[in-house]
Amino acid sequence: MTVCYHGTPITPQSALLKLAGRHFCVSYFNRTKTSLPLIEGIASSLMLDNGAFSAWQAGVDLSDAYWSGYFDWCDPLLDRPTTWAVIPDAIASGTQEQDRLIGLWPHGDRGAPVYHLTDDFMQPLSRLVRLTQEWPRVCIGWAHPPSTHPINGVAFERAMDALWNELARHHRRTPVVHMFRGMQLVRSRWPFASVDSTDVARNHNRPQNTPEAMAARWDAAQCPARWELAPSPLELDFA
Repeated sequence: MTVCYHGTPITPQSALLKLAGRHFCVSYFNRTKTSLPLIEGIASSLMLDNGAFSAWQAGVDLSDAYWSGYFDWCDPLLDRPTTWAVIPDAIASGTQEQDRLIGLWPHGDRGAPVYHLTDDFMQPLSRLVRLTQEWPRVCIGWAHPPSTHPINGVAFERAMDALWNELARHHRRTPVVHMFRGMQLVRSRWPFASVDSTDVARNHNRPQNTPEAMAARWDAAQCPARWELAPSPLELDFA
């Protein structure tokens, strides 16, 4: 079943408590804004985000010292078998730097590496296949400007069709793939195992919303179990 990880912080605390039993995403970059002991006490499972996307948006470069702190932060949380963490990554960097960061990861298969798609860079599809063969879970990141290339836009759909066509050629069973900021895709055609979003955190206080109803709506939706080969997409071009 597709797991929806609800991004935090979710405030006020009373709203967070109404989501007991849900799945949550907690970011190391924003850790001081989140009551982690409270979330750990009510969550069905946790996704630990390394904060690379938030740092990239803020124009902050992450050092190896930051990553060392992230590893220490993850360590006790990964004692729970339902918790997993995003391995360090660098948006819009080449595969050499991505592999270097993966090599720093000290917690084995409790982590998930990231395959990147950005506005000026796409990693080879062979890298995605290799990651899914070497790791139990792989994350996909889409870092295009939403004003020109939104998730679920034409460029995104072509890219996802190409990715899943390639994965289907190498896997008899659907590999475990997480889509960052992908909760809006739970009713789409791609078989993501899990997705995340800050929709509840950002919008639960609107007059027509409640945190419980929003989370229930998302958690009741599912991606398909399998991918059927799509017609060959046009050449990927994000210009």
